[in-house]
Amino acid sequence: MNKLLFILTLSSVLGCGLIAGVFFAFSTFVMRALARLQPAQGIGAMQSINRTVINPWFLGVFLGTAVACILLAGSAIWRWHQPGSVYLLAGSLLYLIGTVLVTGVFNVPLNDTLESVEPTSEDASGEWDRYLTKWMVWNHVRTAAALLGTALLALALW
Repeated sequence: MNKLLFILTLSSVLGCGLIAGVFFAFSTFVMRALARLQPAQGIGAMQSINRTVINPWFLGVFLGTAVACILLAGSAIWRWHQPGSVYLLAGSLLYLIGTVLVTGVFNVPLNDTLESVEPTSEDASGEWDRYLTKWMVWNHVRTAAALLGTALLALALW
């Protein structure tokens, strides 16, 4: 493995691992804590989280890892005969499809819908319950995808 490919792969391993950790935290305790609050409080807190997550640190890792995975997938296809290419391609695709695509197709639209909910409205409680159920399912998917992507990309280094 040449030096540039090694650095790109290592960066992707670290990025996938960081994102997996963030999503794991939401799956295992953040959303459970928010679900224990009154709906108005939970909605308000999640709306604040969704606004705050749009920052250079998170987006830099989230999208930077996606760019690195695109490059790694291309490299894996180009160098298919090289050891570790299958791990590079599989790990990259897991991150790109299971994490980035799932986020864009499922979690972000749910967040956008929640943003339009007035926390103290009559239908807020029902909206919050629906949001929690759907959002958590897709967050589990992207957590698993990012974690498995991390493992496969790490295997490519080995």
